[in-house]
Amino acid sequence: MTSRLSARGGAGSRGNLAISAQGLAKSYGPVKAVVKVDLELRCGEIYGFLGRNGAGKTTTIRMLLGLIRPSAGKISILGASLGEDREGVLSRVGYLVESPTAYPNLTVRENLEIQRRLLGARASAVDEIIRLLKLDEYTVRLAGRLSLGNKQRLSLARALLHDPELLILDEPANGLDPAGIVEIRSLLRRLADERGTTVFMSSHLLDEVEHLADRVGIVHEGRLIEEVDFSELRENGRLAIEIGVDDVERAERVLRDELGLVGLSRSGEASLRVTDRAAKPAPIARALVGAGIALERLVPMEEDLEQHFMRLTGGLS
Repeated sequence: MTSRLSARGGAGSRGNLAISAQGLAKSYGPVKAVVKVDLELRCGEIYGFLGRNGAGKTTTIRMLLGLIRPSAGKISILGASLGEDREGVLSRVGYLVESPTAYPNLTVRENLEIQRRLLGARASAVDEIIRLLKLDEYTVRLAGRLSLGNKQRLSLARALLHDPELLILDEPANGLDPAGIVEIRSLLRRLADERGTTVFMSSHLLDEVEHLADRVGIVHEGRLIEEVDFSELRENGRLAIEIGVDDVERAERVLRDELGLVGLSRSGEASLRVTDRAAKPAPIARALVGAGIALERLVPMEEDLEQHFMRLTGGLS
């Protein structure tokens, strides 16, 4: 796998678009499953696609792969029109959609060998991918007798066999144990960082997306309601600063008059909450201590991805 990783020259292709979709929509009669979604994924990034059950994630993925026809919109994958050259486009894409699939009455190795021939991958690709996905001890086991987690590994192996430039994965950690989730996370991160592989993944595991993704799109009721870069989320994710003092009234006056802060509210008998985005912990501490106010507690309260997601969508289902 090392030689394959270095063959494409690392992440130098970042900046080009691996996926571009404009006005993507899908309706089933009166039901609007996806509504005018615009997507742009840069080559080499990992993009997390989040949404509640029924939000339109899998429908969007199926349209990106040409498995269903959009009701409206245009799709470009790796610089080529999906509508004009689906076969050529998908030869450069690896994908896993919904539940893992394999020929149940064939062994793991037989499944991979059939996939290799269909994709025109190198003869050595099967052994490499077996080692990479840690399927060595299951090579002669029938795919239908694998656990759900190992079926997922087999499906990921099939998706990676032909060394794709783009991976489109629907719930890639489904069925994996905690160690397996960490392994897959490490693999996807390495593919993106060392090869410049683009990964578009839907998931309901918000903590995994937070550990892995560079950027997140949140879809709700068929609409892409927000895209957020994790660096921006970390920078702008502070909701408030909680302050414990011995004199709340005087502390409020100092912060308002000396620092010009607004968004001050009392959250208890001896505590003050600051929601002003301009507020910084260090100047607050200096101002209060300089005014002779005993500062007992100063805690920035931050919003993580899960809290951000729930605030936008009304919770998980």
